[in-house]
Amino acid sequence: MNRKHFLSFLVTAGVSASTSKVWSNSKGKNGSFTAELAKSKIPPYLKRGDTIGITSPASYISLLDIQPATQVIQSWGFNTEIGKTIGAKDFSLGGTDEERTADFQRMLDDPNIKAIMCARGGYGVVRIIDKLNFDKFKANPKWIIGFSDITVLHAHINSNYNIASIHSKMCNSFPSDWALAKPMQIETLLSIRQVLTGQDVKYSAPPVSYNQPGRAEGILVGGNLSIIETLAGSGSDLKTDDAILFLEDTHEELYRIDRMFWNLKRSGKLDKLKGLIIGGFSLEEETPGEEFGKTVYEIVIEKIKEYDYPVCFDFPVGHQINNFALKCGAKHILNVDNNGSSLVSI
Repeated sequence: MNRKHFLSFLVTAGVSASTSKVWSNSKGKNGSFTAELAKSKIPPYLKRGDTIGITSPASYISLLDIQPATQVIQSWGFNTEIGKTIGAKDFSLGGTDEERTADFQRMLDDPNIKAIMCARGGYGVVRIIDKLNFDKFKANPKWIIGFSDITVLHAHINSNYNIASIHSKMCNSFPSDWALAKPMQIETLLSIRQVLTGQDVKYSAPPVSYNQPGRAEGILVGGNLSIIETLAGSGSDLKTDDAILFLEDTHEELYRIDRMFWNLKRSGKLDKLKGLIIGGFSLEEETPGEEFGKTVYEIVIEKIKEYDYPVCFDFPVGHQINNFALKCGAKHILNVDNNGSSLVSI
């Protein structure tokens, strides 16, 4: 597929695979939402001509590396504004803490910027989160887009301000060689546009023997497991009561995943969930003779066996190609049965 045809496809195509079917809006029991669900605040959806700011609050990325993303975003009908942290470098970070704070703050405060896409993850957001002022953002919310280290922003915004944000791929996930782009990669990129423009999208996953069936309605929160663990007890601590929690992680050893899930359990974060979604978990190779002896499935089931809320595994979110855009801090319905699992924003 050449570049011209690829960009044309992105402008006109809809997501057609079973992982992202459109579903109509639904209400909760008795035709109404609970008070907990009702408090979620959704930023305005984007329309053609709106501007998306691109900044790097975490690790370094070059201007060249974000060009594939800006070209696609512009083909969707949006304008882009490149932040000063793109190309800035302070060792592994996208500029100094002061530079990254100032760049993100300017985009938070600028009323002409309707969404902020983080260029990449890595590390660095926790170093600036307490320096940011969210007053103007609270008065005029906008979409914050990203995942991995950007989990810090999702947790902080969702827990403190009840404002929705978008957990999705970032600029460094857009393909530089259009001819090699896989259909699934295209679909995940299109899912960002779908969420940004307010389309109702249903994501599905096949059945897994470890799934725990049921139906749940709640605010969707979550992200990277190791990041969520490090936020415990801080001003960005993720609130999980009455929520549907989704988790993913990458390059972790099984014993560390076990330790992090014990942390969630011992801190009460698993006690009052409405539902639990386990996304992709890529593992570090174990040292022969020092194997942990449990799979990710077994680690999770051990921690939630006393609870009766729905649980699903192998959901299309995480550090993997099938990483679809999720609306954190927004109302969702999770359904898990013999046919698999589904999640829809309501």
